[in-house]
Amino acid sequence: MKKGLLAVAAMVCGLLSAEIARADELIEQYNAYIGEDDLYNSNGGRLTQPWQVIRQDRANYHRFNIRQRGDQGDDFFASARNRDLAERMISRGTITRQAARALLNGDCNIHVEIYRGGNGDYIDVTVY
Repeated sequence: MKKGLLAVAAMVCGLLSAEIARADELIEQYNAYIGEDDLYNSNGGRLTQPWQVIRQDRANYHRFNIRQRGDQGDDFFASARNRDLAERMISRGTITRQAARALLNGDCNIHVEIYRGGNGDYIDVTVY
């Protein structure tokens, strides 16, 4: 009897976690090339955090019209307010240490997925 209850409980937990995972919605994705212009802020200071580079890349794309081959547009970061959320969004999402280092060095291509989740918006970043 206990084994049967454990199996049912495991199945219910699996269904609940699948339901929770489906609650997060991919709202947008884009590819971008991280070049030299993306590694410095508007005052010429070197950026030291991956989220800063992503924010600067999107500001360059949307606000300053600085674009490199490989940059794609997005609607989400067209908003300055949303660009300001990049730090929080990357801390809630995923980026490997290797990808973070590559971002800070530049001369790499990234793929960004923007999600709307139960605990707030987040981004997943991969380098390719």
